[in-house]
Amino acid sequence: MDSAAVDRFEASRGRLASLAYRLLGSAADAEDAVQDTFLRWQAADRARIEVPEAWLTKVATNLCLDRLRSAQARHERAAGTWLPEPLLEGDPMLGPADTFEQRESVSLAVLTLLERLSPVERAVYVLREAFAYSHAEIAEILDITESASQQHTHRARIRAATDQRRTHETDLAAARRVVEEFLAAATSGRTERLVALLTDDVTAVSDGAGLAKRLLRYTTRERVATFVRAGFKPTPAKRRLAGGSLAMHIASVNGSPAVLAVVDGRVVGVVAFQVSDGRVASLHGIAAADQLTRLNNAWQRHEPGAPVINAW
Repeated sequence: MDSAAVDRFEASRGRLASLAYRLLGSAADAEDAVQDTFLRWQAADRARIEVPEAWLTKVATNLCLDRLRSAQARHERAAGTWLPEPLLEGDPMLGPADTFEQRESVSLAVLTLLERLSPVERAVYVLREAFAYSHAEIAEILDITESASQQHTHRARIRAATDQRRTHETDLAAARRVVEEFLAAATSGRTERLVALLTDDVTAVSDGAGLAKRLLRYTTRERVATFVRAGFKPTPAKRRLAGGSLAMHIASVNGSPAVLAVVDGRVVGVVAFQVSDGRVASLHGIAAADQLTRLNNAWQRHEPGAPVINAW
């Protein structure tokens, strides 16, 4: 393959990776899908490809759909132990962030909600909402009719959308202040203040530090507050499990404020927050080590500010 063909693919690599990440929720799987797309590009009769960008998008999307439909993926996701892989602010795989829809489409809350969709509905939703493809273009990519694309979009929006209140844009600085107050209440044992900082329909999901067989899910303000208070209460057993005393940092993960638990420069846990109207609407806790590999690599290149809590 000549250098021009390689350069043409490389020009699309970032967009393909961010598309694949939104479809798969895993950076490692997204990288594999992009590499498989490159192999297809390498083997293709490129002289007959009129619009390389469209061809690459179609191949990458359908490779992702194959992965979502695979028996292994269905088993893993149906088992109730799967959460999206968190990515630190600045990761190129987060992709376009020019519009609210693009930023929202990569949040952990939305990526988790997309699990409710069929693979085709998920693809239509991502292509339409995050990348602004027309229904005609989506129909060509997925080999469906324009009418089917419109119907899938309609169903996907209904099934994946949160209520209108939560879809408003939230200022990241203001959201960070809410998370700082939330963390202070959680670590001090002020349960009443914790409850006051939660929306009436708050939800919390955790992988149980990678030790639980299924995801831990909590609803109602009182149950979420109790879960959070127990989770943020320091104990010798937790320090042993983490490998030492933790520092708590606040950073942006998937476009939302998050608390990062760090031991000796290594992130051992992430809690991402969705903030609405000055209160916490959802929390996603991820501590399984294999889900934090890419984020940890980025953290090593990151220059974090002072931790909010220096020794937990």
